[in-house]
Formats: sequence, C-alpha cells, structure tokens
Amino acid sequence: MNLLNNDVIVALATPVGEGAISIIRISGNGAIEKVDSIFDGKITLTEAKTHTLHYGNILNNNHKIIDDVLVSVFKNPNSYTGEDAIEISSHSSTIVVKNIIETLVAKNVRLAEPGEFTKRAFLNGKLDLTQAEAVADIINSRTEASLRGARNQLDGILSKKIDTLRSQLINSTSLIELELDFAEEDLEFVSKSKVLSEIENLISEIDNLLATYSFGRVIRDGVNVAIVGKPNVGKSSLLNYILKESRAIVSEIPGTTRDVIREEVSIDGILFKLFDTAGIRLTDDAVEKEGVERSRNAVKNSDVIILIDEVVNGIPTELYNELTNLIDEKRIIKVLNKSDLSNAVYDNSAIKISVKNETGIDELLEMLKEKALGSNSFTEKSAVINNVRHFDALSKAKNDLLEATDSLKNNLSGEFISVNLRGAEDSLGEIIGKVTADDILNNIFNKFCIGK
Repeated sequence: MNLLNNDVIVALATPVGEGAISIIRISGNGAIEKVDSIFDGKITLTEAKTHTLHYGNILNNNHKIIDDVLVSVFKNPNSYTGEDAIEISSHSSTIVVKNIIETLVAKNVRLAEPGEFTKRAFLNGKLDLTQAEAVADIINSRTEASLRGARNQLDGILSKKIDTLRSQLINSTSLIELELDFAEEDLEFVSKSKVLSEIENLISEIDNLLATYSFGRVIRDGVNVAIVGKPNVGKSSLLNYILKESRAIVSEIPGTTRDVIREEVSIDGILFKLFDTAGIRLTDDAVEKEGVERSRNAVKNSDVIILIDEVVNGIPTELYNELTNLIDEKRIIKVLNKSDLSNAVYDNSAIKISVKNETGIDELLEMLKEKALGSNSFTEKSAVINNVRHFDALSKAKNDLLEATDSLKNNLSGEFISVNLRGAEDSLGEIIGKVTADDILNNIFNKFCIGK
C-alpha cells in the first residue's frame, strides 16, 4: 500500500449478503465529481453542501438506471478521511452493488485496499495511530467491556497520555542539547539533578502504563480458560451450566469427551473462551490418548485453569503437580464438585460447588473474574494499553530512559544522554504515529476490512 496516493477509491462498507441497505464508500480528491457523473437527481452533487443527503438514481455507462439511492456528501476537510467523500446507500443486492462499483471503476476510480480509508484518515491528521487501531477494535469488539475499551482509545485517552509524556521528554532533551551547543561557554541551562528527577518520573509513568497491559489485553481479547480434571468429575456439566445450554455430552462413562470443546461466553462484559478438555489420565485408547494430549496443549495456552474433581476425592495431587509444571500455580482455580453428595473437604483452598444443585458457582465465577483482571482498579477514564505494539514501544522507551539515568548518575557527556532521550522520544512517537516506519503502517492497516 502506498503511503501517499491521491487516487479516488471505492469499496463496499457493509457486509455482503441479503439486507435492506448497502453502503458504498468513495473517497479522494475528485470523488464528488466522479459520483456526480453517474448520479441523476434534483441537485448537482458538486454544488451540494457538505454533510447533506440527496435522493436520485445511479446510472450505468449506458445511462440506464442501476438503482435509486441516497447519496451522502462530505467535503474536505470535514470527512472521515479528510478528503472529499461520498457514501452511496443502495438496495442490498449483490448485483446492484457490483454494477455501481463497476461503473465507478470505469470512471477511473480504484478499488480500495484493506484499511485504506482509515489509513488516509491517519495520514491526513484526522486520527492518530492508536485511534486508527481503535477503529478496528470497535469493529471486532464482542463484549461491552471490549467496546468501552476501544471507544476510550478512539476518544484519545491513551493518545493524550502518550503525547504528554513525549512533550515532557522533548522539553528535557532540548535543554540537554542546548547545553551541547554552548559547551565551550560551560553554561548550564538545567541542573542534572532536575533532569534526572524528570526522567525518573517519566519512567514511573511508563511503568504505570505497562502495568495496564494484562488488563487491557483481557478486555480486548478475552480470557482463555481450560476446565481440567480426571474423567467423569463434572467438567462438561460445569461448561453446560455456564453456557446455559447442553453443548458438551454428559455421561457417567469415563472418556466421553475425546476432544477439546471450545465455547465463548460473556460474564459481566468480559469475554471468556472456555475449553472443556478430555479427562487427563493414562489410557490405551488411541483416540482418547490424542484427546489427552490436546488437553495438555490447551492448558499451556490458557490464562486461567479450572482444576475440578469431586469433593469425596479432593484435588488430585499428581494432576495438580503436572499442571504447575506447565503454568504458574497462581493461574489455577481449585474446584470440588458434587458437594451435594458429601461434606468432606480435603482442600480448604478449593471452591465447593454442586452443578446439579447450582450452588457455589457464583463464587467460582467471581474468582474467575478476579484471576482474569487481578486487583486492578482501572476506570473507563484510565489510559490502558491493549496490544503488543504499544507494550514493546513503551518497553523500549523505558530502557532508553534507564540508560539515560545511568549516564546522568555517572556524569557522562550530554551526547550520551541525548541519544538515549531521542530514542525514547521515537519509541513513544511510534505509538501515536508521530514516528512510524512504512512497514509498521502497512502491517496495521492491512488487517482492516476492505471498506474501512
């Protein structure tokens, strides 16, 4: 994808399929003229005011009516992309949409590439890079929590925080470099102790942002939860109860679940991806043996493990030890099922439940949320990072700042300090798009859908 491209582009902005309306989006210098050349209405679109809606017909190259439509006009710079833009609302017929787009292509309008509309919005200063990424997150959000998180990022909460940190860093860097310009006069424009204090404050602010990553990732992507235990202890029954449907087969016959069953459920706005695993045990059955191996892989890739057994058995020590060799024991929730059959308790750290009598499960779900979110108390107004690109850039900035503090403490020349501070500036700039390589931009926007 070219970074700078003045072509007029077109794409379908709504899903393909049956429905009432389809929206075709066109953007670029000359977009209004291109659409006006195939539009037959009471007004000439080039003379229309921005942010107005007009009824008329779209004509093909033979001047025959393709469809009657509503056309929305957005004139630069007051459009999503910052360019002249048009949205055509037609009837949702694949033939109608195809014919309108083909007619525009014949007028030298180019088919848009993935994410090109949002990329143009970024390049034209309508969005910064974190806000552009938030657009994709909003489209892909599947829970209330993930939608709120993406909405906050689009509103610029994270951008403002990063921009503030970067501005503070630029100020410190400029004073250091100003001294370098007057090195022969031996002038001090700012004390080294003040610069050191400012850098340490920046490191503390970055640490606070880095600490939000786990929380942000959970809100955006959800939590992988594996339900693990020996055969016939209630794993599938628990899954069915949480889902409120009979998704997994429940039987008293050990080894009924032969493969990992994956389902998703939203609990208080958080997406939980539940994996009902095959009972982990030694077996000579080739199919069940494969299921056990897949269960172990599910455990390795999970954020939280529900280790379940019956109250009368207690938590199986051997299986628990095997799990702790695969994951951190803090990620394991011990659960004893069938508490309705016995009051015996072999592990006071375990949650007692009865899927049959529907008791103790609320406590389990609360523990599940606590394991997923930790003790974080972030609010909707908190700046939160939620993807690895932000995390890596902040980590690089922190490392550069730590090296700068070492240079200051060791009374090294300002050149060394300046290089580290500039590196930190660039890393922070990469997050919001002030400093970004072409391949990073292409990688981000190529993941978007075509019409966005």
